Order: sequence, then C-alpha cells, then structure tokens
Amino acid sequence: MIVGTAVMDEFLTPAFLTGFLTIIGIDIILSGDNAVVIALAARSLPEHQQKRAVFWGAGVAVGLRVALASIALQLLRLPYVKLAGGAMLLWIAVKLLLPESDEPNVAPADHLWAAIKTIVVADFVMSLDNVVAVAAAARGSVLLLALGLIISIPLVVFGASILMKLMERWPVIVTIGAGLLGWTALDMAITDVMVAPYLHGSPQIMHLAIPALGAIFVIAAGKWFAVRSRIS
Repeated sequence: MIVGTAVMDEFLTPAFLTGFLTIIGIDIILSGDNAVVIALAARSLPEHQQKRAVFWGAGVAVGLRVALASIALQLLRLPYVKLAGGAMLLWIAVKLLLPESDEPNVAPADHLWAAIKTIVVADFVMSLDNVVAVAAAARGSVLLLALGLIISIPLVVFGASILMKLMERWPVIVTIGAGLLGWTALDMAITDVMVAPYLHGSPQIMHLAIPALGAIFVIAAGKWFAVRSRIS
C-alpha cells in the first residue's frame, strides 16, 4: 500500500508530468525511422507472415531497448556522462533538421526469421538516439523510463505511415521535436555531478534559460546547416 501511494505521488508531480510529455514527444519524433525499417523488412513476406514478423521483430527490439536504457540510466549517474550524453543529443537534434537522406537501404526478407533478424538488427543500430534521449528525459526515474519504452512499442510497430504523413504535412513537428531534444540535452547536462554544484543556489530562471538556449541553438544550427547543404 505504501509503495502504491509513493507511485501515485510520483505520478502527480509536475516534474513527472513534464518528463512524461517530453518522452512522448521524443518517441514520436525518433521512432519514425525505426517503424519504416520494420515495414521495409517485412514488405516481401506473405501477408499472413508480415504481422508475425512485425510483432516478434519489434518485441525483441523493444526488449533490447529496455536493456540498453537500463544501462544508460545507470551510466548517467557517473561524472561527465551526462555532459557527453547532452552533446550527443544536441548533434542528434541538429541532424533532424538536415535535408532527408534517401529511403533506408533495407533489403526485403524472403522468409519470416530473416525478416525478424533484419528488424532486430536495424532497430538496435538505429535506437541509440532514442534510448539516450528517453533515459535523459526520465531523469533517473525507472517508472518514467518504463512508460517511455512502453509508449515506444505501438509507435514502432504501428506508427510508420501515420508518423511519416504527419511530419510531411506539418514539418514544424520535426522542428519542435528537434528543439525539444535540444532542451533535454542541456537540461540533462546541467544536472551532471560535475556541473550541478556550480548552479546550486542560482535563480530558477537559470535552470530554464540554459535548456532554452539548447533548443534555440539546435533550431538555429539545424537551419544553418540545411541552408549550407542546399547551396553546396
């Protein structure tokens, strides 16, 4: 009963709700390519095997994400790791705003187990950004981390066509998502054990202004690189 009350208390805190909404946004932005890979890998299978390939492939892939995210959550407690993770997230966020590359080069599989293997390997390779971002947004909360990964399952399995259409129709979604990652990157970096003491006792506005600078930097840098790539 005490455990249940503690969980409910955590659910009702503003920090939890903010983290929860942040994780949903991250999953929406970063799971699209993974969903496309799944669709590409299973596209040549008979129809009755496609659903099985997607179900088992995505299931194993999400299991790997759980393991990776659990490790990431522990690593983020070490000195300088949050700083490195923040830098990685900034670069991931900027890349979101660069011109899209060609369709992922995923060969269609000719039988069920080959499709499952392709899905698992491709998702594993492509999920590092998602795992780091979700672990950062969870801010040490195992409950938030678990919810983020649970949310990613339907996004990865069923979300390909919906996500891609929404982003094509409203490109501002990608810009907002990139800004969100920029915010998360610096919000995580300033909680690193080597940085936090310098901000201890500083006005609350500082803890909002620094992440906001991350969002502004990502959007500005992403747009600048995009213009440069079109000119060259």
